[in-house]
This record gives sequence, C-alpha cells and structure tokens, in this order.
Amino acid sequence: MYKINEIAPDLYRISIFAPQFNIQFNHFLIKDDEPLLYHAGLKGMFPLLHEAVKTLIDPKKIKWVGFSHYEVDECGALNEWLQVAPNAQAVCSTVGTIINMSDFAIRPSKPLQHNEVLTTGKYSYRFMRTPHLPHGWDAGVMFEQTNRTLLCSDLFHQNGDVTHLTDVDILEGHKKSMLELEKSPLMDYVPYNHNTAGLLKELADLNPKTLATMHGSSFYGDCSKALLDLDGVMKDLWGDKTNNF
Repeated sequence: MYKINEIAPDLYRISIFAPQFNIQFNHFLIKDDEPLLYHAGLKGMFPLLHEAVKTLIDPKKIKWVGFSHYEVDECGALNEWLQVAPNAQAVCSTVGTIINMSDFAIRPSKPLQHNEVLTTGKYSYRFMRTPHLPHGWDAGVMFEQTNRTLLCSDLFHQNGDVTHLTDVDILEGHKKSMLELEKSPLMDYVPYNHNTAGLLKELADLNPKTLATMHGSSFYGDCSKALLDLDGVMKDLWGDKTNNF
C-alpha cells in the first residue's frame, strides 16, 4: 500500500511503509517539463511504486531519476525505471557516476558537480555535494530553488508510520530512532567527522522551507535551524568521545 501527498507545489511524496522494518520509504516525484523522480526505490518495491507514479504521470515521461548515494533504497530499482522511461537518465554526484553508475546503470548517468544546477523546466535543482553525509563517499542532496525544498535523503530519519508533513520538531523523533538503531546491527548510521558541521551549515544557508525526508515526516518550518540543530544531535550520537591533547 502506498500513500501520496503533495508536500510542495508539484512535488509529490509517495510513501510505502515497511512494517517489518518499522520505517517508511519515501520517494518524491516532481511534475515539470522534464519530470524528476527522487529515489528510485528498492527493486522489490518497484511494482508498487510504478503503480503509484502512474496515478500522477505517465512513467514513460520521467526524464531524471535522482538519488543521494549508492544504496538499495536510493537506487536499487534504477534500471527498472530506465527501462520503463526510454529517455530517462540517472542524475547523481560525479563521484557516484564514476565509482558506481559507470558499471551499475544500463546507460550513462548525468554527473553533477558541487553547486551545479539542473533545470527541468520551471524548476531548478542545486546539487550540494555532501560526502559521508548522511553516508557514502558519493553522497549529495538536491535543493529545489523555486519552492525551496531540500531533498535531504536519510537526514532526519524517523521510524514509524508517521504523518506526511509536519511543522512540529522532528529532531526528537530522529534522535529516538537513531538510539533504537544503535541497539541493532544498523548502528553508526552517520559517520560524524570534521566536515559534518560545515556541510550542515552550508545546507542551512540555503534557507530551505521544506525538508523532504527519505524516512519519516517531511518538515515545514524553520529548516535552517533544524539543520544546525541536527549537528548537535549527530555529535552527541556519533562524535569523537576521546580526549584531544
């Protein structure tokens, strides 16, 4: 079962809840001259996600399939989408194109450099390279500049079948979810390092209005503050606990 909600103009959140993991897998379709699907999703979820996309547009018209980093929920079904949409192309970081998509994707992907802008018609997306945030050398996020929506991948991950959009603080739910994962084999979700605070500050400086999250509720409110405060949560969870002399 899927749920579809428009969380910003022309931006649709397609959510599939996986009770066995107690998390939502959220995918974002943006209607435009060149439609963009952000998160190709798991290969096993492709039939359901394809069915959901069909209620919004003809899937054959998808032009771009974007994702943050190489992980099965981000791009596992990429090639299925490339087969459905003959003119579609993956779009990701230059690092991701070189080290992953050059072998994984069935046709060439579009590499994006830091701060490069992808225009799809009336909307444009600024690519922000964020290595190891949330995780992966190839990681990056996309910022839709008209409505100021940050497609922020695994940042602000929240467990549970939660509401699609909220203006209530999501950091507490994120911290609780991460503490749950710390007690599981999925510990150490984000590799907090010397670049983390600076990367989050750079994202906060974009002044987004909406945070579109891969797992959990999207957030509408003071997103810059949420991103800056996220650094404190991450540092408490995963920062270096040793003394520096």
